[in-house]
Amino acid sequence: MEYSYNDLKKIANECRKNILEQVYLASSGHIGGSLSCIDILVTIYFKHANIDINNPKWEDRDRVILSKGHCSPAFYAVLAEKGFIDKEILKTFRKLDSILQGHPDMKNIPGVDMSSGSLGQGLSVANGMAIAGKMDKKNYKVYCILGDGEVQEGQIWEAAMTAAHYKLNNVIAFLDYNNLQIDGKVEDVMNIADIADKFKAFNFNVIEIDGHDFEQIDKAIIKAKEEKEKPSIIIAKTIKGKGISFMEDVAKWHGEAPKEEDYKIAKSELEIGGVI
Repeated sequence: MEYSYNDLKKIANECRKNILEQVYLASSGHIGGSLSCIDILVTIYFKHANIDINNPKWEDRDRVILSKGHCSPAFYAVLAEKGFIDKEILKTFRKLDSILQGHPDMKNIPGVDMSSGSLGQGLSVANGMAIAGKMDKKNYKVYCILGDGEVQEGQIWEAAMTAAHYKLNNVIAFLDYNNLQIDGKVEDVMNIADIADKFKAFNFNVIEIDGHDFEQIDKAIIKAKEEKEKPSIIIAKTIKGKGISFMEDVAKWHGEAPKEEDYKIAKSELEIGGVI
């Protein structure tokens, strides 16, 4: 099925509802960054990723790594919309004995290619998968979603050197650049600017976009797929808490669960399509 940008917007809004419900029912979880990266994940899964929901471990599949693993509610919402897991399971998020714990688990959740949560590791794993793909003469791509606070980790830059050195053009990384982390603004905690110039210096194919514009996300992925020599980083300017008015660009919603009144207001907004 070919999805229009309007289709993607509707799917993303459904995912936002599911993110909200997961975190509210669990009274725990990272809602702000889940809402900021959901449009990216939806575009990857519904427009580009070559995957088979009936065969999650298919050797030739594209790989998707949520390196910022604390934003698992977004990942789970997309996996449910895509059909890897039942939507009813989302209600068990962070509950005892649920497969949907606070961070993605590749052993128990269909469609998860890497267990993540310890920040800074995703790009290294993406490199390993990409190198294996080249050695095995496979054509799959490896998508890796990074957080802006996460790229303060030194391992990210070791991985960036590696990706460029081995010309891993099958790596397509996204930076969810909402400029907020748990302790406040990224620029105040540990400034990463100018992040585009940094990745260019590491010999990446750098693409800068609005991370909530489905056409820009789509065209950026197409451009990254066409790159023959370099790994790609798509720097997506996003808004923490996107889609829920009182959460947008507010640092406290990095890891705070909504109370009942918050939930009702947020649900009402998302029922009419979310904040434009």
